Amino acid sequence: MAAASRPDLQERLAVQTANRERENLLRRVRTIDHADGPWLEIGGKRLLSFCSNDYLGLAQHPQLISALRSAASECGVGSTSAHLISGHRTGHAELEEALAVWTGRERALLFSTGYMANLGVLQALLARGDICVQDKLNHACLLDGAKLSGAELKRYPHADVDAAARQLTCSENAGVLLATDGVFSMDGDVAPLRKLAALCAHENATLMVDDAHGLGVLGSHGAGSVEAAGLNQYDVPVLMATLGKALGCAGAFIAGSHSLIEGLVQFARPYIYTTAMPPALAAAALVGVQLAQADTWRREKLSALIARFRHGAAQLGLTLSSSTTAIQPIVLGDAQAALDAANTLEWRGLLVTAIRPPTVPAGSARLRITLSAAHEEAHIDKLLSALEALHLRPASR
Repeated sequence: MAAASRPDLQERLAVQTANRERENLLRRVRTIDHADGPWLEIGGKRLLSFCSNDYLGLAQHPQLISALRSAASECGVGSTSAHLISGHRTGHAELEEALAVWTGRERALLFSTGYMANLGVLQALLARGDICVQDKLNHACLLDGAKLSGAELKRYPHADVDAAARQLTCSENAGVLLATDGVFSMDGDVAPLRKLAALCAHENATLMVDDAHGLGVLGSHGAGSVEAAGLNQYDVPVLMATLGKALGCAGAFIAGSHSLIEGLVQFARPYIYTTAMPPALAAAALVGVQLAQADTWRREKLSALIARFRHGAAQLGLTLSSSTTAIQPIVLGDAQAALDAANTLEWRGLLVTAIRPPTVPAGSARLRITLSAAHEEAHIDKLLSALEALHLRPASR
């Protein structure tokens, strides 16, 4: 091919962006000027937010802020190096130990983001010729991790354990890992973890759970969907969760056996070749872990708010998913309908995100409502009143 006939990569990207805008699917960045609990200021407007993942209301907790300030005063801002060079500080080690104890695992390993954690563990565990079986609604980083590993990716219909079983049984001569979200980020429902664990035990497959939206929220001690399902390290050998949602900080971790973590230290490239998270952030996250366990009232309050919202939505005739978690989507189907609804809610002082393809499947654009222990009953009632005024016609599911 002559050089002159090569495609212009930026021009191609511009065409793709224009196509997305024409289909009402263009994403836009919005700058938050100030945050005060569930209240956000954007461009001079004060909005009540229902699109944050701060499920326990810890992101602005004074104890987390104090811990971060104190650690930053003592050891500075950046860790200055990768964990394996000179970036691993006492705060990191203490946080890893606390996370391991909380989740009932032998060890835990910190990553800078959940995306990096999933890429790292899947790339380290899987190789060409192996098979990775995943729920079709898994988060993008699980899918990307499987693709980058070189393993064959097989996807089963959402929460369909029988379909997952068929994919496992036809893979007798390959190493197999089954990966699933614990709580699905766009639908809010919980994976059938007990059935998946039994299936993996029967088929000698490794089960991995991404519990980004379950940690801190589910389980008697807040240890997540795996704890809530009554499963342990042997049932779910690979557990990933994040620090940037219910714990109000940033970062992520993988928890499991000593041999798993030691193997990741040796072979997980996103861990090896990345600067460690700031030690001050680790100190704040450690306080978040402690509060998530001690302040049981946060989960109790969140549960009561979820029940209040679902009861009120039912009285309005709104069709909700089966979610009993903080994620409460209202599926409208059409992307423009979701955008219009979100814009009207914002005009009424509420910030609710319209989620559109390709984040969700085509024809399932939605309002993704998320609740927090930082909300009050009056906030829920304000949201319900605004939703009633929209006269929504949810899509059939």
